Amino acid sequence: MNYTEALEYIHSICWTFTKPGLERISALCEKLGNPQNDLKFVHVAGTNGKGSFCSMLDSVLRHAGYKTGLFTSPYIKVFNERMQFCGENISDDELAEITEYVKPFADSMEDKPTEFELITAIGFEFFKRKKCDVVILEAGMGGRLDSTNIITSSLLSVITGISLDHTAFLGDTVEKIAAEKAGIIKENGAVLFGGNSESVEEVIKAKAAERNADYHFADKSGLEIISSDLSGSTFNYLNYKEIQLPLLGLYQPWNAANVLCAVEILKSNGFTVSEEAVRAGLLAARWPARFEIISRDPLIIFDGAHNPEGIETAVQSIKRYFGNRKVCILTGVMKDKDYNYIAKKFSEISDRAFTITPQNPRALPAEEYAKVLEGVGITASSYSSVSDALEDAKAYAKSCDSALVCLGSLYMYCEVIATL
Repeated sequence: MNYTEALEYIHSICWTFTKPGLERISALCEKLGNPQNDLKFVHVAGTNGKGSFCSMLDSVLRHAGYKTGLFTSPYIKVFNERMQFCGENISDDELAEITEYVKPFADSMEDKPTEFELITAIGFEFFKRKKCDVVILEAGMGGRLDSTNIITSSLLSVITGISLDHTAFLGDTVEKIAAEKAGIIKENGAVLFGGNSESVEEVIKAKAAERNADYHFADKSGLEIISSDLSGSTFNYLNYKEIQLPLLGLYQPWNAANVLCAVEILKSNGFTVSEEAVRAGLLAARWPARFEIISRDPLIIFDGAHNPEGIETAVQSIKRYFGNRKVCILTGVMKDKDYNYIAKKFSEISDRAFTITPQNPRALPAEEYAKVLEGVGITASSYSSVSDALEDAKAYAKSCDSALVCLGSLYMYCEVIATL
């Protein structure tokens, strides 16, 4: 099996009508000898901030000298991003080899594993072969029934902010969603909550008490942002002073504060992480498609925000960086998102939009989205291709000395980058 064949096999599996549960991933991992049992995990769930948190913590622990595994989703540019060892993507050959090893076990199952379950099992086998000291394991959409939750213990369970997203699967209130995410808390373990909702916190605290897990809360009252501009942020938190963070977005110092809390918890459990490693790790952290500057002339920023909380923080960041100056936006959105709310928020920072249809079956057609934006006072033009939309958006941005911000869906990222 080569790399192309491996990806074709992984993506050939249909999950849409599969009943949620841990039975399939449990059966598959048992056939593989339960590779997850030979690993130590920091397990991370939440609505927003998971990827940034995982990337920053991975960078800090690598700079502290640990052999780290990083499991994230979805990928941005290439599939291999989903599994990383010491900051490097799994190689094409390794992915092909491990997929070929896992395939006969998966094919022998009467109830076949889903795509994400297969990817999770491949990830566990990869991290075991690499003899990782610690794996930062990002849950997929949920928590309780997420295939990553087959792990029986973790060094730390982390739940970042909770907001409304994937409501058809996880529940129609933040409390119901929090209950699903809290399913990753392990018996006699530890959990860190990094959000700011009191009702959500009560759900997570109750689950922690039920499982006799140590509860930790990232108190952001001590977070002091000294400066924040398009070069990054400098902030104080806990005993850490003047920490520099290159990741843009007003939400990133908040995510970094969660990382600092996690580091302190890990240190209390025997990890050795110096202040120098913390500073160097955060300074080296990279996470694409989250308020990322992808062009300087004209200034083009990409942010993959696609749910109400993500859009709110993106809009706040734009206001912080650009003041009262309007930006123009290139945007596409999924039709199962609250695009009316998104459009209303966009009207606070933009009066000119260029809409596209992202490459996804769930995408809202560009023409429909343009009408929605027109309805909130934004002049909008729809396009059949990213290249045409980007060409006109760049010309408009240059003509009025404005920034261009790409917002609304991670599925636009590769097309935008390829066009640039």
